[in-house]
Amino acid sequence: MSAEPTRCSKCKAEMVRGFLFESEGPKRMVSTWVEGAPKKSWLGGTKVPKETCIPVATFRCSGCGFLESYAQPEFGAQ
Repeated sequence: MSAEPTRCSKCKAEMVRGFLFESEGPKRMVSTWVEGAPKKSWLGGTKVPKETCIPVATFRCSGCGFLESYAQPEFGAQ
């Protein structure tokens, strides 16, 4: 990503980088964006081909709480 948002588009306060996480039992994972429409898996969940997943970072406005999310490979857990 060329530039992360530094100011809120709503109230112009400072934006703070963070992430939303998915919880599956004891596992905690960074949310991901998946290309295409969801498809059911034979186990009753959703098929998620790893090659179509991109980690998501979410920026929160320190003033009004507005959230703005971006999907970029560099946002994955490190």
